[in-house]
Amino acid sequence: MPIQIVRNDITKIKCDAIDNAANNSLLGGGGVDGAIHRAAGLGLLEECRKLGGCKTGEAKITGAYKLPCKYVIHTVGPVWHGGGFGEEQLLISCYRNSLRIAKEYKCETVAFPLISAGVYGYPKDEALRIAVSEISRFLLENEMTVTIVVYDKQSFQVSKKLIADIREYIDERYIDEHFIERSNLYFDVQFPKQKTADLRDVVGSIDESFSEMLLRKIDEKGMTDAQCYKKANIDRKLFSKIRNNPGYKPSKPTAIGFAIALELPLDEATDLLLKAGYALSPSSKFDVIVEYFIRNQRYDIFEINEALFEFDQPLLGV
Repeated sequence: MPIQIVRNDITKIKCDAIDNAANNSLLGGGGVDGAIHRAAGLGLLEECRKLGGCKTGEAKITGAYKLPCKYVIHTVGPVWHGGGFGEEQLLISCYRNSLRIAKEYKCETVAFPLISAGVYGYPKDEALRIAVSEISRFLLENEMTVTIVVYDKQSFQVSKKLIADIREYIDERYIDEHFIERSNLYFDVQFPKQKTADLRDVVGSIDESFSEMLLRKIDEKGMTDAQCYKKANIDRKLFSKIRNNPGYKPSKPTAIGFAIALELPLDEATDLLLKAGYALSPSSKFDVIVEYFIRNQRYDIFEINEALFEFDQPLLGV
């Protein structure tokens, strides 16, 4: 998956490189920086001594020593002083320089903490917005899998207004299967109204597979394959499997990822999912959250994944 969000200890992540939210000395400190130095051992400190420090917004690379990765990319994020001292541009530079170095060293998998969102005081929602924006911008032109690693739920904050709106939507739409069983109630599930279609189109689409419908929709939207799978947060290799195998059945998050990338209205998204053997159910919080975004025509897959993460649901994409 091009961008993943996980709750974990970054020193435990197996990948080509992890990004260290360092201080200007590069000699270790508190938070993520200190944890990385402790896990890597003294070899990391000795190599960092030879680098002569690092300016805010820039990045430097070292070996990883005892860490389960090849490299550590050290970048120095800005201290938050209210937002009027160039903090945003400096934080953007941290991600751009780190990703540039990762590309130079041919890294295929990289893990980032939320830079500056700890003791440096950068507002977590803004730190997250910048991280996702810069990483996704980079991935539009490059093939790499990037993981954003957060240590706990408090480290990951999305818009309180958005979460409140989704909670309200869940309360209105979500049907607890256990409640149904206990109450022995019957619900009339209202599926999206289908558009009237020509009989020949209906008959012709019966045998159309998920892959065939997906490729047709991509052409109809005037998108390239790369634009679609990157926007869907899908790996190029997986897309190749889908393209080359008309009978390929993707996972539900993958199928929904393509529906989001194509910005399909709810009825068309439902059609695409049915081709893969899936439907949106009012008894699934995951489905209800996805439906909320589609109904409101909010097709930013990273915003959707942030919300799904907040509600402990699977993320869209691979």
